[in-house]
Amino acid sequence: MEWAIGLNRSMLGIVGLWPRDSKNSRKALLSKVRLLFNVITLVFILTIPALMSLIRVWGDMILVIDNLQYTLPLLITVLKISIILCNKKALTSLIDMIIKDWIKAKMKEERRIMLKRAKNTRVLTLCGAMMILFTLLITIPTLLFGFTLRHITNLTDPGKPLIIQAYYLHDVSKSPHFELTFLIQAISLTLSGLSYTGIDNFLGLLTLHICGQIENLHLRLMNLRNNPNFKAALKFNVKDHIRLIRSTQVLDDIFNLMLLGLFFFFGILFCLQGFLIINVVNKEGQLSFLQLTSYILATVCVLMHTCLYCAVGEFLVSQSEKIHHVMYEYVWYNLEPKTARNLILIMLRAKNRSTLQREKSFQ
Repeated sequence: MEWAIGLNRSMLGIVGLWPRDSKNSRKALLSKVRLLFNVITLVFILTIPALMSLIRVWGDMILVIDNLQYTLPLLITVLKISIILCNKKALTSLIDMIIKDWIKAKMKEERRIMLKRAKNTRVLTLCGAMMILFTLLITIPTLLFGFTLRHITNLTDPGKPLIIQAYYLHDVSKSPHFELTFLIQAISLTLSGLSYTGIDNFLGLLTLHICGQIENLHLRLMNLRNNPNFKAALKFNVKDHIRLIRSTQVLDDIFNLMLLGLFFFFGILFCLQGFLIINVVNKEGQLSFLQLTSYILATVCVLMHTCLYCAVGEFLVSQSEKIHHVMYEYVWYNLEPKTARNLILIMLRAKNRSTLQREKSFQ
C-alpha cells in the first residue's frame, strides 16, 4: 500500500493537498501551513500579478499570448485546488477505500492485478514529476545565464526579465528586490506545478485503482460457478459492485468540472498557438524559433494532461462493460431459476452504469 500510493501522497503532501489528515497533530498542522503557503503564493505572487500584467499589455497580441501561456495554467490550478478542498471529505473516503482494499485478504491473481495498476499509477506520477523538473531545469538556468524563452519588451520587463510576465507594486528592477522576486517566483512556480500535476496524477491513482477492483470483480464472477456457496459469493460480489459504482459516481462529481476547465483551457491555448504559427509562416511574427518551439511544447504538455482525463475515463468505461458481458456469458441456464434471477441485479447495474459513462464520455 505504501509503495502504491507513496509517490502521489508525497507530491500532494508537499503542497498540503493530500486529502487524508494525519493522525499526528504536528504533521496535520504542518500540512495546513504548507497548504496556506501554497495558496498565498499561487494567488498573490503569481496569479494576480500575471492578470495585472495582462491588463497592461492588452492590445499587443504577441504579449497577450505570452502572458496567457502562464496565466491560464495558474487559473486552472486555482480551480483544481478549490475543487480538491471542497471535496476533501469525499476524497478521504476514497483513500480509505484504497487502504482497505490493499489490507484485506485477496487471491494471488487479484494482488497481481492491483500491483499492475499501481505500477501504471507510479509511471504516470514519475512522468508528471519529471515534466515539472525538466521545465524548471530549462527555464530558470537559461534566465540566470541571460537567455529567456519569453517575449521581452520594456513594457513587460523594465529591468532584468523575471520567470513569468507579472506586474508588482514594488520596483523589481532594483537589487535586492529583483533577486527576491525571482526566488519567490521560482518557489511559487514549483509549488503550482506540483499542484497542477499532482492533482491529475491523483485522479489517475483513484481511477486506476477502481479499474483494478473492477477487474478483480470480473475475475471473481468468472469463477463464481466453482464456488460451493453460490448465494453467499454472489451477495458479496453484488455489494462490491455497488461499492465500486458509488466510488465511480464520486469521481464523476468531483472531476467533471476539472475536465470542463481543461477543455476550455486547451481550446483557447490551441487557438493562440495557431495564430502564432500563422504569423511565423507569413513572416510577420516577432518570435524566435526557440520561443515558438517552447510554446508548442507547452501545448503538447497541456494536451497530455487533457488526454489523461479522457484515457482513464475510457478505460473505466471498458472495465465496467466487462462486468455486463461476463454476466451474459455466464452459464445461467445450468442454475436453478430462483438462483439465476439473482444475476439480473449485476446485469442491470452494470448495463446502466456503463451506458451512463459512455454517454458522459461522448458529451
